[in-house]
Amino acid sequence: MPSTHTDWINSPLAVVEEMFAASQNSPNSGWEAKVVEFFKEQLKEKDAHISVPSLNDVPLHYLKPNSLVKFRCLIQDMFDPEFYMGVYETVDASTKANVLRCGKYKDVTECGVDLNSSNTVTAERQTFYCVPVPGENPWLKESYASSSQARVVPSTSYVPSRQKRSYEDDDDDMDTQPQKQREPQSGPHSLIEQQGNSDCKRQETEAPSTQTASASHIDLNFPLPGEKGPSCLVKVYEDWESFKLNDTLEVYGILSVSPALSALADEKDASSSVLDPTESMETAEEQRVHSPPASLVPRLHMLYAKPLQHNNPLLPSFSLTDNSAFLSSTLSEMATIRAELLTYFTHVLLGDSLAAEYLILHLISSVYTRRDILPLGKFTLNLSGCPTVASYTERLYQIIQQLVPSSYYLGMSLQNMNQMRLVPKKDYVANRLVSGALQLARNTSLFLDETKLEQGQLDTTGVRNVTALGNLISWQKVDYDFNYHQMEFPCNINVLVVSEGRSLLPSDSQVHVQSHVAPPHMEEYLSSIHMHSPTSSQLNKLRIYLCVARLLDYSISDEVTKSVEDDFVDMRKDDPQSISAEDLHKMLVVARLLSLSLGQTSLSRDTWLKAKHIEAQRRSRMEQHKCVNGNEP
Repeated sequence: MPSTHTDWINSPLAVVEEMFAASQNSPNSGWEAKVVEFFKEQLKEKDAHISVPSLNDVPLHYLKPNSLVKFRCLIQDMFDPEFYMGVYETVDASTKANVLRCGKYKDVTECGVDLNSSNTVTAERQTFYCVPVPGENPWLKESYASSSQARVVPSTSYVPSRQKRSYEDDDDDMDTQPQKQREPQSGPHSLIEQQGNSDCKRQETEAPSTQTASASHIDLNFPLPGEKGPSCLVKVYEDWESFKLNDTLEVYGILSVSPALSALADEKDASSSVLDPTESMETAEEQRVHSPPASLVPRLHMLYAKPLQHNNPLLPSFSLTDNSAFLSSTLSEMATIRAELLTYFTHVLLGDSLAAEYLILHLISSVYTRRDILPLGKFTLNLSGCPTVASYTERLYQIIQQLVPSSYYLGMSLQNMNQMRLVPKKDYVANRLVSGALQLARNTSLFLDETKLEQGQLDTTGVRNVTALGNLISWQKVDYDFNYHQMEFPCNINVLVVSEGRSLLPSDSQVHVQSHVAPPHMEEYLSSIHMHSPTSSQLNKLRIYLCVARLLDYSISDEVTKSVEDDFVDMRKDDPQSISAEDLHKMLVVARLLSLSLGQTSLSRDTWLKAKHIEAQRRSRMEQHKCVNGNEP
């Protein structure tokens, strides 16, 4: 059995073929499960996973076909199951002998298939349309790329083909590839693809020029505008029921970019029907969407997929509880790091330490469970009173962008609200889910800039978009549009709303920013914010801190629960109207987040008292602001 990195990473099909061949002598060997287990075990070896090239980091035309690659992605759509030849028989041209072949983890069969063989086995697989995790920030992508040990070098048996662009721009590979390799090579290229151990080699040329021309117009269906990177058709062979739409995964699979896949879209002959039995049942639009050119949308045959609890490369990829040394070291520093972050945010929020406290609590919030329809743990924050000078809100977003793994800035201008597609919609003609800007991965930071909303009329689309944002905030769900009905998809998105007055959107907490900077000095103050930015090492500590605080478990002891109940009774004694059950719930949410922000996994009496104190401060400030401004809350 191949055991070196070169063998199982560069030639995973050789491993599959070898196990398949061995199974012919023992029909009940369970060879398919053994294949998956083999690759799982190899990836458990120290640093083995970072030796596997990533579709996120390496341009597609530098990856070797039929090699093992990984892809950090979100399941954007799920296509109908497809049939393929799991086992088939070929006739050797020279000896005329029949040989059994394995069709698993492949898109193209060998030459000389015996269509009349009784040994042919048709199997079923599922196809997921996957895109890179929406809104991943530059620092995260750079960190993943720099930590990778995979070095992609041209193979003597593989010539990188530049006939179509797999990425919208290749800036990232310019620094890693020699100049000669970057230049497009003239003349047509051919690709020799050898499937397994077969003696029959299939030579395939580039797709027809008409298809190449149309390929550039293919919509890769990214949820967020301006996104770059590869989309991928992920072929899943077992347990596909365990995956859900919008799951974030790291998929390890066999890369398939055979030009024959692109040619199938144009060649409606008998051979294509053999390779794709369902082709005749698809409309032309379905065919275009479900079978795009492989050079733009590669196929990835899944061997193993790891659900991503987070996508922060600075943290262990597995559970924190499995890495006690990392966790204990981080917890010991959390109070200190929190103090540094509080100081930084206080400066960014114009000297307002209370707003800084609440911003920290917001950034570590996450839905941890649902009780009936209520999502528990969410903490949407409305920072009102934000200045509109010197692009303050954009600067604030850029600072948050430097700290969180994934984020998206949505300026709530009238044009955006009336024209953007926020809610995904089912396209029945193409039989696909057309993405929208609210199809985001869990724990994405959504920054809603309401200071951009000018006077004017919201049209039907605008009203629908504002309603969708309200439902997202209140219920952490998005109702996808299936034309004749809506389908509810739960989500877990951190929403921060910045506004001048109180937001027109709901929120879990509103803090009116109290500026300590005189208006004449505002421009100068804002332009100097970058001078107080943390260093690179400090930024990494803050990035780890925010992610770990969100992932910690939390509990309340019976003793503290009794103390909280007694406090609630005492607060209502003098004035029953002063605090309601809803206010108590808000204080408990603040207390939970305050505990986690300090690295505490259970609520202490001191933390409860501090939570009461800052909530009283916030409520008092809002009352004062209401009195001063009349109609303002």
